[in-house]
Amino acid sequence: MPKQLLADTALLLVTFIWGTTFVAVQRALTGIGPLYFVALRFLLAFIFLALVAWRHWFAIDRFTLVNGSLVGLFLSGGYIFQTLGLKFTSAAGAGFITGLSVVLVPLLSAIFYHNLPGTFTITGAFAATIGLALLTLNAGLAFNPGDFLVLLGALCFAGQILLVERYASRHNSLLFTGVQLGTVAVVAFLLALPGERLPARFTPAVWQAFLLTALPATSLAYLIQNKVQQFTTAAHTAIIFTMEPVFAALAAYRWGQETLTWRQGAGCLFILAGMLLAEIEDNNNVQFRKM
Repeated sequence: MPKQLLADTALLLVTFIWGTTFVAVQRALTGIGPLYFVALRFLLAFIFLALVAWRHWFAIDRFTLVNGSLVGLFLSGGYIFQTLGLKFTSAAGAGFITGLSVVLVPLLSAIFYHNLPGTFTITGAFAATIGLALLTLNAGLAFNPGDFLVLLGALCFAGQILLVERYASRHNSLLFTGVQLGTVAVVAFLLALPGERLPARFTPAVWQAFLLTALPATSLAYLIQNKVQQFTTAAHTAIIFTMEPVFAALAAYRWGQETLTWRQGAGCLFILAGMLLAEIEDNNNVQFRKM
């Protein structure tokens, strides 16, 4: 269907943008604290969306505020943990670990909806776990603290995908997205105030990261996700999002001068295989219901 193809193309573009932001954010963190970066990024995104949709704000209701804030809290955790983790791990590694959220989506869905994971889901989770170990554990089996923080972010992102699937169709997309972005900005500011210092002047790398992340990778990206998930499932969205770590690795190789060892490369393949296996069962179930 043309509309479905257009939606998939839009989500793929969003995924490409997200994947290429890891290097830019990592460079920006040399000139600004991670919490202030997240706060200002989402504040700029919120202001942009608020100006675009200013007429809609007169129609906002309590349920949009409550549900949007809940999704925004998960989104806050995702970005705060991910950005903190980028100070201690590589852009490529962070991209692949963040991609693990698409494996967590069916697992969390099973927990919340009381459905036991099937064979493909269990196999996919096992494969992804092996891949994560190959990618992040060094020869001494020491787990990088940054990798653990990014993994916590992946859990939050998985929760955000599930909540968007549940609530997006009930609300105006502009308002629902705007509340989420505003929530992230507020949470990040509150956490940044006690322990971080806002620089008096931003470096060019910080401005470049704001330009790349605030509009295309935040306001527009999440507006697209919230709109598209009204007509699709979390699993379908997650399948497309499996391309994010691929784009992240390519960006890190192209612009970040990073390299992947054969061990890390094998880990990436295991993670990608795990992501796809976790989604096969959902597609089979959908086809079965259509028969």
